[in-house]
Amino acid sequence: MSVRARIIGCGSYLPERILTNAELATMVDTSDEWIVTRTGIRQRHIVAEGEKTSDLGFKAAEKALQHADIKARDIDLVLVATTTPDNTFPATATKVQAMLGMRDGAAFDIQAVCSGFVYGLAVADNFIKAGQARTVLLIGAEVFSCILDWKDRSTCVLFGDGAGAVVVRADGGHREGAPNNAPGILSTHLHSDGTLCDILYVDGGPSSTKTVGHVRMVGREVFRHAVINLAAIVDEALEANGLTRADIDWLVPHQANKRILASTARRLGLPYERIVITIDRHANTSAASIPLALDEAVRDGRIQSGHLILMEAMGGGLTWAAGLVRW
Repeated sequence: MSVRARIIGCGSYLPERILTNAELATMVDTSDEWIVTRTGIRQRHIVAEGEKTSDLGFKAAEKALQHADIKARDIDLVLVATTTPDNTFPATATKVQAMLGMRDGAAFDIQAVCSGFVYGLAVADNFIKAGQARTVLLIGAEVFSCILDWKDRSTCVLFGDGAGAVVVRADGGHREGAPNNAPGILSTHLHSDGTLCDILYVDGGPSSTKTVGHVRMVGREVFRHAVINLAAIVDEALEANGLTRADIDWLVPHQANKRILASTARRLGLPYERIVITIDRHANTSAASIPLALDEAVRDGRIQSGHLILMEAMGGGLTWAAGLVRW
């Protein structure tokens, strides 16, 4: 008999402050029409003064634990996928661990930028399958507003702040080669290409500039690689499980750009209505975008037991990743 990792709860949190495109147009040379046409974004959430990544992650974690009907003491491992940690060290995951009142288990951060949540899902899945953890709390949390150049309209209009979380637990009793219609994480697929790091990066860091830096992006190149890589990794995930594009009930993608989402859907032959889209209200929240979208679709009833969920993302590195989950 084998163990399969299963998502048993989810939660999310968005800061109260909403920054609209109209407000942005008073800060930088842009307009609501320009932003919506090119990105699909209409607004984004921005943290309050003093509100940190750990605060967002903790609030999302509380909701996920409540949804899963478990206590913090049941968690063996806390993972936080983030590009905007509270501090260079310690890991933001350890700060969330402390806020949850945990003194046992382990906690660490994962840095794969926008692909971070799916990378974290792979880590949680493998820890559980290896028998090193039974219950994992996985959080994607970002305060991207702190690394934006608010004079650069090509980047500052794209991002927002937020957090999403899932509880992943061992589900035993599966025979080796368990059917892909059984609930749980079917597979995860991770890739990176460091030769492309200069098309999406932050121009700062402790060992380079000794500063935090700002997001820099070659938008056209990022778009091109995103469309190609995401379509390819979707097929990779499906083929690994003997499934087809027609088997997908919901695509829960990283919310980077509505045009990328539309292009990916066309390449997959997937009806646009089967994509969970939150970018219009959340903007790009990097590692938080997939769990934010997942939580919304679970709570509004779109995602039901037995549905096949495909998650995919691409981020700086470049990194890209996909995960197939039977709900």
